[in-house]
Amino acid sequence: MALPITNPTSTSSWKKLQKHYTEMRNISMSEMFSKDNSRAEKFSIQWNDFLVDYSKNLIDKDTFNLLQDLAFDVKLNQAITSYFEGENINQTENRAVLHTALRANENATALVEGVNVVPEIFEVKNKIKVFSNEIISGQRKGYTGKPFTDIVNIGIGGSDLGPAMVVEALQFYKNHLNVHFVSNVDGDHVNEVIKKINPETTLFVIVSKTFTTQETLSNSETIRSWFLQTASNDAVSKHFVAVSTNIQKVTDFGINRENIFPMWDWVGGRFSLWSAVGLSISLAVGFTNFDELLQGAHDMDEHFKNEPFDKNIPVVLALLSIWYNNFFGAESEAIIPYTQYLQKLAPYLQQGIMESNGKSIGRDGKPVNYQTGTIIWGEPGTNSQHAFFQLIHQGTKLIPTDFIGFIKPLYGNEDHHDKLMSNFFAQTEALLNGKTEAQVKAEFEKQGVTAERAIFLLPFKIFTGNKPTNTLLIEKLTPKSLGSLVAMYEHKIFVQGVIWNVFSYDQWGVELGKQLASTILDEIHSGVVKHHDNSTEFLLNYFLKNK
Repeated sequence: MALPITNPTSTSSWKKLQKHYTEMRNISMSEMFSKDNSRAEKFSIQWNDFLVDYSKNLIDKDTFNLLQDLAFDVKLNQAITSYFEGENINQTENRAVLHTALRANENATALVEGVNVVPEIFEVKNKIKVFSNEIISGQRKGYTGKPFTDIVNIGIGGSDLGPAMVVEALQFYKNHLNVHFVSNVDGDHVNEVIKKINPETTLFVIVSKTFTTQETLSNSETIRSWFLQTASNDAVSKHFVAVSTNIQKVTDFGINRENIFPMWDWVGGRFSLWSAVGLSISLAVGFTNFDELLQGAHDMDEHFKNEPFDKNIPVVLALLSIWYNNFFGAESEAIIPYTQYLQKLAPYLQQGIMESNGKSIGRDGKPVNYQTGTIIWGEPGTNSQHAFFQLIHQGTKLIPTDFIGFIKPLYGNEDHHDKLMSNFFAQTEALLNGKTEAQVKAEFEKQGVTAERAIFLLPFKIFTGNKPTNTLLIEKLTPKSLGSLVAMYEHKIFVQGVIWNVFSYDQWGVELGKQLASTILDEIHSGVVKHHDNSTEFLLNYFLKNK
């Protein structure tokens, strides 16, 4: 069974939402709050250690009901079933989408072409566990008999962004191993990492499903050449491991077959951190914490699969995103975590969201006649408040924003945390209520501002407010809560893709540039520029003349 094919604009709920939007576009959230003292309770969800308050949105009960109707009209229930049952919902590549199986319980069943893949998943998990324990304990050593001190993850895209984000996020839980990430084919990146490591005590994890990715192979070859300046070829097998499906190419590189961790084609790269792609996570924080990360994601999977839409966190967040993107014309969403540990969350989600749903062809093969995808950006608070919050508060663009905060600090420093969280709460309040002309005038009077100066400053000091936000308040940043948070956004992506009637799990848009780069690289090596558009020829000739 394929995903249902429904142009959302053809549904009765979409047409009702268009009409409803004309009633809601100038609605005042502050007024809705003043009329309903229980609004926050009505528009919030408590689940495990998560509180999701979406009451500060330009919605009322009718909006919420119509958005749920849209989900039913596009047969979201059917799509969720297909998703979890391993049907080939990635139809352009004829693949299942089963990253959820990577965090399922051992007694679960996840069928791919009639075969339960869960036993194989747990075989790989056990291999990760044994290998991680051997490296962390010092039982497995380098070619000179020294224990490992550093790990270098070599990958790009999902083979880099996911592990790098999680390792950064879980720094509080890290062990003695220092983990580095090399991704960009820019030689400066790999050489800066090489400066920090000792070949005798560094383990290299090459992550490439096909073992043909240009960036990853170029960096791996550079690192191996550097490594062999002080070590023999035999030492490669002690210091290099791979996460890949291409056994032949991996062994040709010099990596032992037993040091290859398998991947599966039913796991998309940007959803692969839960697989052996997360080996560097397990090495950084230990397998127990890696397993907790998986458990947190599994808990969110169960919530998403089983909860009704009105109490389903990923569904609610996705519907709100559709509301702003397709009816208010909001093109971007900001994600602001109030913890420095999550500084790589927004870049990670940029790939997850924009590569998944940045599509203009519907599942029926026809161009869509509505907006898909959202531009994702953000930085941790409070840094972001001193950077781009001016645009959110007083700019001309509508930018729905997720605020992510934690009740308890990891190091227990209450003074810092109270100041951090006071900003967290204050910003969503300010975005909701703004500052009125009367409030500004009262401030001027209190400050003794002259009448002439007050008249001049008044318009600049007014905040219109009415800016939509979601508040995610989580008890504590743990491996488990992080797993739930990441899985929440994964499922939000899925819901949006179903509603927009696009295939979320292919990424043909990244292929053309790769193909052209291969052709141009040959021209750079030969020094002969062939036929391109005038601009590209001009630039290539200038580059070759001056390199």
